[in-house]
Amino acid sequence: MPTEPVSLDLVARELIAPRLVKTALVSAAVGVLLAVLLSFVVSATAAIITGLIVGVPLVLVSIVGLRVRITLTDNVIHVRRVLGSRHVDASKAVSVELLVRVSRVNRVLLRISDENSSATIGLAMYIDDAGRELNARGQRGLADALAAGDLVPAAAMASVLVQQLRAEARDAVLGERPLYRAMRVALDAGRSGQTTLTDAEVASLVD
Repeated sequence: MPTEPVSLDLVARELIAPRLVKTALVSAAVGVLLAVLLSFVVSATAAIITGLIVGVPLVLVSIVGLRVRITLTDNVIHVRRVLGSRHVDASKAVSVELLVRVSRVNRVLLRISDENSSATIGLAMYIDDAGRELNARGQRGLADALAAGDLVPAAAMASVLVQQLRAEARDAVLGERPLYRAMRVALDAGRSGQTTLTDAEVASLVD
């Protein structure tokens, strides 16, 4: 019996899909309405082109949002994009990096590479003292997949995820959660943009 895929989407699709569909419909409607109104004062061709310029971009963005998805099945990460997909075997990882992207919304990311491809998974996002973290099944699945390999950084990252799950299970405050502490490492060091935590910094998250 096939293993059920585990979602690695930081924001659940069922939460964003209705909004994306609504955005696409509203954008298309605005584009059509604008084209009709402009057709009274300019040529039909110019009206249609203007309507497309206004309506199409947000429709395309919404389609991309609905299409993109990351799942985990039997240690393999599946990244589905608008055009094609790729697969990364986390148990055969040759590189595992914990990244922090410092911006208005601070993000903690996990980049896993095998011999053929790589995948970047959003583990958490924080704004000040509030945020969202990857679902527990996703964290557990990643931890198990990473622990199944022989790479030392993978084992270290698996420990971080296990400690994160334990912190969430006891409803620990953000300061006691490894993923939040990863973000604080980057912020307290005054880093900007996207930064990669060192092996020592990753190890410190579970001290």
